Amino acid sequence: MSDDSEREYARMADEARREADEAAGRAKAEAERTAAEADRIVAESQSGEAKDETLRQLGVMYGGLIGIAVVMIQPFMGSATLDLPAKISSIAFAVSVPLLAALILVNRQEMFRGQRSPSVMVTVTQAVAEGAAFVGIVAGFWHIDWVAGVVVLASGSVAVGVHSAGWYRLEASRQSAS
Repeated sequence: MSDDSEREYARMADEARREADEAAGRAKAEAERTAAEADRIVAESQSGEAKDETLRQLGVMYGGLIGIAVVMIQPFMGSATLDLPAKISSIAFAVSVPLLAALILVNRQEMFRGQRSPSVMVTVTQAVAEGAAFVGIVAGFWHIDWVAGVVVLASGSVAVGVHSAGWYRLEASRQSAS
């Protein structure tokens, strides 16, 4: 190999290293900007009227999930035997309903005090209760027909995305207007 070839490879390697370092710097700056924006949005959502609205929405959601559970579990109550989806639905609702009821009480106290509970146990309970309710709903529809179960699973996932995108767009446009 000639000296010119070695110098050319070394130059190309140095240029590639420089470009990689520049890209890493840009990515780090973008990540820091995104993290700061996320922190700002979270802070705004936990104060003022956004916090109050979040508390109201949580109360509606907890009550709605309990209502859905009560309606969906009724046909299973008088049945002598249950197929697997019906058993899963029943067990999931047995987990979620008491937890959701407790969360309604916590939610009322949060609204009274005007602040969210900082308890890790409350946060974990929210995830477990909402997840179990979702499993109960999907399994209940699966009991009717597996296609219905898949459809409610897919549409529930899309609904979470719609809510997140709608919330973010509203809050981002509100921030840019002020």
